[in-house]
Amino acid sequence: MGIEGRVAGMSAAPVTAKTAHIIVLANEKGGSGKTTTAMHVIVALLQAGQKVAAIDIDSRQLSLSRYIENRRAWSKKSKLGLHLPELHSIARANGRSLDENEAEEFARFANAISSIEQHNDFVVVDTPATDSYLMRLAHAMADTLITPLNDSFVDMDVLGRIDAESFEITATSHYAEVVREARRQRRMVDQDEADWIVMRNRVGQLDTRNGRNFADGLNDLSKRLNFRHAVGFGERVVYRELFPRGLTALDVLDEKTLGSKPNMSHLAARYEVRALIDTLLLPINERGRRRADARAEWFRVSKQPLDGTDFFAD
Repeated sequence: MGIEGRVAGMSAAPVTAKTAHIIVLANEKGGSGKTTTAMHVIVALLQAGQKVAAIDIDSRQLSLSRYIENRRAWSKKSKLGLHLPELHSIARANGRSLDENEAEEFARFANAISSIEQHNDFVVVDTPATDSYLMRLAHAMADTLITPLNDSFVDMDVLGRIDAESFEITATSHYAEVVREARRQRRMVDQDEADWIVMRNRVGQLDTRNGRNFADGLNDLSKRLNFRHAVGFGERVVYRELFPRGLTALDVLDEKTLGSKPNMSHLAARYEVRALIDTLLLPINERGRRRADARAEWFRVSKQPLDGTDFFAD
């Protein structure tokens, strides 16, 4: 369903063509890995032959925009032909009144979605770590909502309050209520709601009491709030060192690309990303898979790098 039918208060227009599946990365806690996760999801989808657009609504940091710009620059410099998404960024409005700002931001978001949803399979939206109208609008639009959460009770606090002695959940928190309201609004419009996945990020390598208590608390919250939980990315240097070149753990990583030989941590990171993509259960279409296979065969035969565009048209 297009944007007119996804947002409460707007009349639904007839949809005659497919619309993109919208994936939103969100968490009001900063430093949880939203942008890193968004970029890895984007590249995984592109490598699966899907047409992907990215929207960055964190207009202050623009971390996803810079990640993609770094990738474009490195692709050109190294002649790797890296896959790239279509990129849009949406700035917050600075009008004289709240109503004017919200109307302007809605129009900007609606125009961005409307211009890309008919010719893309997926739209990935990266959000700021602050509550705002744009952030809530993105939640109301989501088909899949991914909330990266560092393996810490400090981060879990955005979802639920923890009893100091028993470590049991005593109440839900502010961000959980934001998601609950967004899903309620979505159900009112089209009887659907986002598939919410809370992703344990920066997971330690050792089994600890804190880790077990955290996992138990997350399991309790998943039943209260109706989300699925997934094991995300480990605490690995590889995820931090790839940003300047716009690379991901899914790209071909060699000594020329990294400046040093890849190690087992790079391989483990790749497995983590693939496991996450499997958990998300995204509607990856077979036409895209065939397109990806055709690209790979062309590369194998010609030995020429791909240019990141839709080389094989539908």
